[in-house]
Amino acid sequence: MTVPSLPHQAPPAPQLLRVATYNIHKGVQGLGPTRRLEIHNLGLAVEQMDADIVCLQEVRKMNRREAEYFRRWPDVPQADFLAPEGYRAVYQTNAYTRHGEHGNALLTRWPVITHQHEDISDHRFEQRGLLHVEVMFQGHPVHAIVVHLGLIPGSRVRQIQQLQRFIEREIPPGAPLVVAGDFNDWGSQLKRMLAGYGLYEFEAQDMNSLTYPARLPLAQLDHVYVRGLTPLGLHVPQGRIWWRMSDHLPLIAEFRF
Repeated sequence: MTVPSLPHQAPPAPQLLRVATYNIHKGVQGLGPTRRLEIHNLGLAVEQMDADIVCLQEVRKMNRREAEYFRRWPDVPQADFLAPEGYRAVYQTNAYTRHGEHGNALLTRWPVITHQHEDISDHRFEQRGLLHVEVMFQGHPVHAIVVHLGLIPGSRVRQIQQLQRFIEREIPPGAPLVVAGDFNDWGSQLKRMLAGYGLYEFEAQDMNSLTYPARLPLAQLDHVYVRGLTPLGLHVPQGRIWWRMSDHLPLIAEFRF
């Protein structure tokens, strides 16, 4: 008996996860009476990134002084305002100030399973936190952690150690994991520490990964590290329209399952 041959089936297309991280400088650029409201331009920028997960730092929930100063200040928290149509916004406050509060946010076009926040402040002069969100990406649970580390080198080391304890406590060992944000680090110590924890990023071979300061980038302070995913590449948008919106440039990275 001759067995009929089956029609050729192409292998399934690789699943690509696109992650962006962006310190938005609270939606305002400049100081004093010449400062500019950039939150509306940032909303267009976030939509243009077309990312599955957008990790944001220095996001204002509210600020009474700026709301009085700017006529076009949004009526909703910045995370909700920046979320493109069809995206879910998750926000947690890190810092409380005289006029309001700000923190980290994650925007995603995929369903959110759970989310939580942990205080990682190292001293009383800097209020810092991590935001953990689990999303369901194309049928796969993916854990994402948004961070904004401190300005003092020793603080950053201790915050990375606290991050690792959080991961060991809250995230299954085999689960795909993304850790993204503003690491505020000009050296390679944190990269080595994260590699020791099994977290890696795409290794750019040129200067196109530099994100700070936006007008003339000298360092890559913003990173997307992963575990259980394959880094494919990264992109940093360039040009005047981008450096006018924040003191950081966004970083966009792609990964394969």
